[in-house]
Amino acid sequence: MTQPYGPYPAAPHHPAPPGYRPPPPALSPGGQPLADFGTRLLAYLIDSAILFAVATLFATPVMFYFLLRWVDFSGGPADPGAFFGEIVGPLLLVELGLIAVLLIAYYVYYVEMMHRSGQTVGKKLLGIRVVAADPARRLTRTMAAKRYLVEFVAGTFVPLFVYLDGLWQLWDSPLQQTLHDKAAQTVVIKVSA
Repeated sequence: MTQPYGPYPAAPHHPAPPGYRPPPPALSPGGQPLADFGTRLLAYLIDSAILFAVATLFATPVMFYFLLRWVDFSGGPADPGAFFGEIVGPLLLVELGLIAVLLIAYYVYYVEMMHRSGQTVGKKLLGIRVVAADPARRLTRTMAAKRYLVEFVAGTFVPLFVYLDGLWQLWDSPLQQTLHDKAAQTVVIKVSA
């Protein structure tokens, strides 16, 4: 006869060896605890959602304009020459314009907010802040602009750079910096609430 499925004995508890201490949290040169990868990623996702909403506000009316202007609702055959000359060309110009508007919006959001307080909305919600790696210096607009140029401008035009930049902090030691942190000489710290 087999044993019925049922309660299993609890897993044995293995206490830590004598003298064991968990590793101390990583600290910035100024002595503040550094923000971990998960917190930084979540702050980035919150900021991205806010900027996606802004991009949608700009892009939606333009796309509706193109849809209403160039879609033939009568069902007649479309002229291929008109399609490329009247739709594709202007649509590409609008796309370039939207990219320029978004880069400007990202600049204002990331550089100006970062320069004022070291925090964007996402960073503020999660209790992290960007500071200069040198504790004797303040975060400057130039540092914030360097972060922006590496993170967003390079990330827009270099394939897969965004992933390399964001994941860099996982193996960077001891300051857990991304590539845009390294370029700007900044670190991201936890702030006490």
